[in-house]
Amino acid sequence: MKLTYFQGDPPNFGDELNATMWSDLLPVDFFDDDPSELFVGIGSVIQHNYSKDARKIVVGSGYGGYTRKPDVHDGTWEFHFVRGPQTTEALGLHPDLAVADAAILLRETPLPDPAPHIKVGFIPHYESIERGNWKVVCDLAGITFIDPSHPPAEVIAQIRGADLIIAEAMHGAIVSDALRTPWIGVRTMHHVHRFKWHDWAKALEIDYNPAFLFPSNLREAWALGTGRAGSGPRAMAVCASRPAQPFNTACQHMAARSLQKLARATPNLSSDAAMERATDRAMTAIDGLIAKYGRRQAFA
Repeated sequence: MKLTYFQGDPPNFGDELNATMWSDLLPVDFFDDDPSELFVGIGSVIQHNYSKDARKIVVGSGYGGYTRKPDVHDGTWEFHFVRGPQTTEALGLHPDLAVADAAILLRETPLPDPAPHIKVGFIPHYESIERGNWKVVCDLAGITFIDPSHPPAEVIAQIRGADLIIAEAMHGAIVSDALRTPWIGVRTMHHVHRFKWHDWAKALEIDYNPAFLFPSNLREAWALGTGRAGSGPRAMAVCASRPAQPFNTACQHMAARSLQKLARATPNLSSDAAMERATDRAMTAIDGLIAKYGRRQAFA
């Protein structure tokens, strides 16, 4: 069975959890490079572009709307659980499969010690690292910048050590919630990333109302205003031009004040009961997965 997940450039915290978390939950040598069976784990990776001949084994993934809907009823998909009810509704799956994002299973793994001296941390979407100026903004605001392209253990330690996490990165919020760090979710700069937030939040009965965060520069303002990624040549040229620099500087200061205001807002946290229930259901699914495939791996 081949571990399958999105691998971006730069790497993205939520996706990279796949490379570290599953080894603490599944038997040694559970994975190999056999492409006939694909383990589809953390991320919005229920997509249409897998091989039609491969068996897709879904464990806590979600449909994110990034591709057209796959035909999950063609006999090549096997679902153990999915991220939330919007995924089951979109794909015509049984509602009982909507448990939570698989990253909540970090609760069942060894964790790094909390990082010291973090009061409020901000973790942007990984695309906002290149598009935005969030390190500068966080320095202006007196808030710890948490880089989602850094190794998962480092990010987890920072989340554990924080009193509050402000997150544009969905897995910044998911991991904060799982590890019981209060969090505030902000509306992503690009609209395409918003569907999945509501999917996860509904699974844990979170009344999710994303907060507005002022863009950190003109490229992000462009993305926010046009609904595009802000990565086209025209957007990049205009937003990096000399006349744009005073506006970029103004955006940085406005974004810093916006972060400071959010740091005083009431944070989110799912109920302990909802989190325990989802964790138990996810672990039951993992036990079933191991019962089905782990024995075969052990004696192969």
